[in-house]
Amino acid sequence: MVASEWDDETTAAGVAELDGQAGSARNATLTVLTGTATGQMFKVSHDLMIGRAPTASVRVDDDGVSRNHARIRFDEGCAWAEDLKSRNGTYVNGTRLSGTIKLADGDKIQVGRSTILRFAFQDALDESFHENLLSSALRDSLTKLFNKRYLMDRLDSELKFAQRHETALSLLMIDIDHFKKVNDTHGHLAGDAVLARLAGVLIKTVRNEDVVARFGGEEIAIVLRAINIDGAAQMGERVRRLVEQTETWVAGQELRATVSIGVACFPATPVKTPEALIEAADRALYRAKNAGRNRVSR
Repeated sequence: MVASEWDDETTAAGVAELDGQAGSARNATLTVLTGTATGQMFKVSHDLMIGRAPTASVRVDDDGVSRNHARIRFDEGCAWAEDLKSRNGTYVNGTRLSGTIKLADGDKIQVGRSTILRFAFQDALDESFHENLLSSALRDSLTKLFNKRYLMDRLDSELKFAQRHETALSLLMIDIDHFKKVNDTHGHLAGDAVLARLAGVLIKTVRNEDVVARFGGEEIAIVLRAINIDGAAQMGERVRRLVEQTETWVAGQELRATVSIGVACFPATPVKTPEALIEAADRALYRAKNAGRNRVSR
């Protein structure tokens, strides 16, 4: 056997082995391509319900989506799409469903006016690539918190949900006190360390369904679903105390920070837009600063 033949056969065998490994570990997934939840990926290992209902496995806040809009049924490694008598129908690759259809790799499912999901089989490498790509698009590189773009999209969908279902939605706006002084005295790397440390504290404090995002500079926002103004103020006070007790070490030097927090809540403040809710929380934040900082205001 000549070397080139041996290389070709060995390479082919290796590729076949890798393909087999990848194939055996492939998972069925749904990825949101367009809509308010763009980028989110859901594993299809059991039946999933798509809709606006709070209990939906894939919750889509789109005016054209019914509460229980469609179902993805998973059985023996195959996925089936079924419309649940929705008002505007469910479409697979542009065709409206009239019954149940078996999904193929790459099929696109449309629900409502603007939400399209892609069904696909992905192995661990595919999923890791997707997670890294999504992270770079939606998260702040320093703090690993969600970025402002994601915050605004999510706040918009959460506020619409709260308005429709008459539930509470609270927003905390958090600002590090005298942050410029930290940068001027200890340098920007020290300021970055303080900000990253604060982000870590906040992530561990909130619930899984809450959203923590870097709004800009040293300002961080927390979206609290189904929490009223009193509960949000209590959460703000808890955050304030934790930050005050947290130490950050930079080049052998201990740095401590405090935060001022503004709290706003729908429907206590009857806002109609995400921007109006942010403005209300910002006004409360300024009141906290003017009252001496290191406090919570609403």
